[in-house]
Amino acid sequence: MATADDKTPYLRIRDLTKMFGDFTALSDISLEVYDGEFVCFLGPSGCGKTTLLRAVAGLDIQTTGTIEQGGRDISALPPAERDFGIVFQSYALFPNLTVTKNVGYGLENRKLPADQVRDRVQELLSLVGLPDQGDKYPAQLSGGQQQRVALARAMATSPGLLLLDEPLSALDARVRVHLRSEIKDLQRRLGVTTIIVTHDQEEALTMADRIVVMDHGVIEQVGTPEDIYGKPATAFVADFIGTMNFADGTVSQDGVVAMGDTDLHCDTNGFGTGVPATVAIRPEDINAQDIDATEDNLIDVEIKHLEFLGSFYRADIGGPAFDDHDIRADFSINLVRRKGVEVGSHLPIRFPKEFIRLYPRSDG
Repeated sequence: MATADDKTPYLRIRDLTKMFGDFTALSDISLEVYDGEFVCFLGPSGCGKTTLLRAVAGLDIQTTGTIEQGGRDISALPPAERDFGIVFQSYALFPNLTVTKNVGYGLENRKLPADQVRDRVQELLSLVGLPDQGDKYPAQLSGGQQQRVALARAMATSPGLLLLDEPLSALDARVRVHLRSEIKDLQRRLGVTTIIVTHDQEEALTMADRIVVMDHGVIEQVGTPEDIYGKPATAFVADFIGTMNFADGTVSQDGVVAMGDTDLHCDTNGFGTGVPATVAIRPEDINAQDIDATEDNLIDVEIKHLEFLGSFYRADIGGPAFDDHDIRADFSINLVRRKGVEVGSHLPIRFPKEFIRLYPRSDG
């Protein structure tokens, strides 16, 4: 897979805006995707991710801005003149054609010899795990099998770019988990540059090399799954990806934020003294193990609620530092057993400074 250190991106989107009447669906989007990358457009419904994918495909031409693929300006080209394969949420298979005919449809349109079409179709059906299903019709297949056929059809012409629009959302949970692993494995083997649209954060975290988090037609953050989860750039990203605690605070001095009656040591870069801030920390980053009374950021809390989640307990904890708001913390089963943690008990916890993030507070 190529990286941002390479000189030329495979796909370059510059200053792209898309209007539907007076509504701005995409606002000044710029993005680079590199050869062989698996990139995910992630965000809530209506954030613009599908509109951006359709602009790349030429299905919704942008109002302003440019798109280049492989060094070629494709901004105004119709879909038929762009080099991509696409898989939709609805599969969009031809119900009156067999699996073989569905997969070979694009090849036959290119007037390739029948033996070449046959060999390529069989190669693709084997690749997606359906070598013996060629004579069946889509209605005779499960949802997961139909999606595999759609993938094979999209890859038939060996496109330079594979576009996946919510390809797994119509499948049940178990099939979805299995198929996303298969898609990622297939993408790695073929080395095809791939963009997937999803609102499912777990899907994005497990499949993508980089994630593009979008909201209200703009890009909030671009980064690896580890960066997006561990270093969310905005409060929106922090809230949308995983579970995040938020509490009100005020920067009292450089490197210290006051939260309730507690001073927390953390990185306050970008925040002046006296500036209101939103303090954020993930439940799994709150430490209750091997507490040293001399450490910074110690807080005594009361256990308000315990929820057993199999491999760990999720606790709602409260205390003067949190005012009237409870904070969630994840505790291991061993810790709960060893310390006899139960509803109503008190427990010292620590907010490790390296895991505390600050965001601007709107009431500031």
